[in-house]
Amino acid sequence: MSRFQFVAEHQSTFEVKRLCQVVQIARSSFYKWLGAAPTRAARRADDQALAARIAAVHAADAACGAPRITVELNDGVPAAERVNHKRVARVMREHHIAGIRLRRRVRTTVPGPDGQKVPDLLERDFTADAPNTKYVGDITYLPCGDKRFLYLATVIDCYSRRLVGWSIADHMRTDLVADALRAAAAERGSLSGAIFHADHGSVYTSKDYATLCERLGVIRSMGAVGSSADNAMAESFNATLKRETLAGAHGWPDPATARRSVFAWITRYNTRRRHSWCGYLSPVTYENAHHGAARLATAA
Repeated sequence: MSRFQFVAEHQSTFEVKRLCQVVQIARSSFYKWLGAAPTRAARRADDQALAARIAAVHAADAACGAPRITVELNDGVPAAERVNHKRVARVMREHHIAGIRLRRRVRTTVPGPDGQKVPDLLERDFTADAPNTKYVGDITYLPCGDKRFLYLATVIDCYSRRLVGWSIADHMRTDLVADALRAAAAERGSLSGAIFHADHGSVYTSKDYATLCERLGVIRSMGAVGSSADNAMAESFNATLKRETLAGAHGWPDPATARRSVFAWITRYNTRRRHSWCGYLSPVTYENAHHGAARLATAA
């Protein structure tokens, strides 16, 4: 309780002058505080209404934190009615609304035995000037209860962070990453001339995978052995997927549930989930808005 509130609650019993002396505040300050009571009440009512709007966005996507919720609340709203992200963060704290936090992931990289050397063409630069020029990928495990696992292989575009190709299987053989790369080639129409960056896992260093990359015109790139930072973008994607689909749980009850959950999340990630890298647009919307505009400008 504030000192002003204390005086207000006891002013019917004791003289205001004496109460202000006891709690060491000026009477003018108290009366100024008292006069602002309607404004504070209106602000509290506005915060309650905002909290309800925040809760509705958070209920639809519990992974959202203050930045994404702010963008969602301001989407299509006139500038005069938009809410500041700092206020959203404050109201979320006051009402105990929080996005899901990341957990550390378990590594799934099994080093290849053949010792082949593939250069690092990205050198931790996970940016691209256009879609379909630079990709990263990785394998992550999906725990499915009773010590069972599925494995997800990814192909992510560095331009938009869009998951262009992916594959799920109950093994980590070369077919897993090959299927993901073929899916990306089918989605883009061609991967010829594009760089694909991965770690030194045995599936990425296998002869069959090298042959597939050569056939698709994909230029291979690999980071240093044992350095997760060299493939940080793919690692971050994996962590986000698990954080937002598992929401703190240790795994899915069975493989079928895991497949459905991951498929639904990937669909939403590409088409609806707001990505900070994309200026809080979804990856697909970002590609359409920015690269589509660039093509039109070039044509003009």
